[in-house]
Amino acid sequence: MKIHSLVLGPLQTNCYIWEDEENKSAIVIDVPSDAVNIMAHCAKLGVKITDIILTHSHFDHILGLKELKDLTGATISVFEKTEQFLNDRNLNLCNFADVEFTPVKPDKILQDNDIIDFNGNEIKVIYTPGHTDDSICLLCGDTLISGDTLFSKGIGRYDFATGDLTKELNSIRERLLVLPDETKVYPGHGPSTTIGEEKRENPYI
Repeated sequence: MKIHSLVLGPLQTNCYIWEDEENKSAIVIDVPSDAVNIMAHCAKLGVKITDIILTHSHFDHILGLKELKDLTGATISVFEKTEQFLNDRNLNLCNFADVEFTPVKPDKILQDNDIIDFNGNEIKVIYTPGHTDDSICLLCGDTLISGDTLFSKGIGRYDFATGDLTKELNSIRERLLVLPDETKVYPGHGPSTTIGEEKRENPYI
């Protein structure tokens, strides 16, 4: 599995394209906006988008969701608590940001510790509440997509609806820092990092 990133949307959110090089198919992780841009990038790579997974449902991670679904027919997978957020403009912060969003019904519901089989590649779902109550991270081999739970030298905000600093720190310490130091971390915003680097240098942990 090879990872590609695009920085999109009003808050410069990282959109990740997880490519299965053998089968030339891809999972898109979070859809900040610009579904056409994502499609164009995948066309350059020569891959077909077959799946979409959300790390959580704040507006800056979902604004292009319906458009990308309509363009690709990809399967949308979300954590079990996320569907409620998609349909609540206060929880997904669309009211806060004064943006429009058309809710999309997910195709698959994920639970903590689920293993997603993507063409033989195993992706583990890790529930990490704190930034939101529906936040998850995704682990495949030595690659972790951390959403807005863990950033390079930082953590996600916890002052919006369902945010909780204690839960967020516990999620990071108990679910993420137990991973090998060499695990590569790709956050929802900002540059990539590693688990070892965050253990040494993240002031929050």
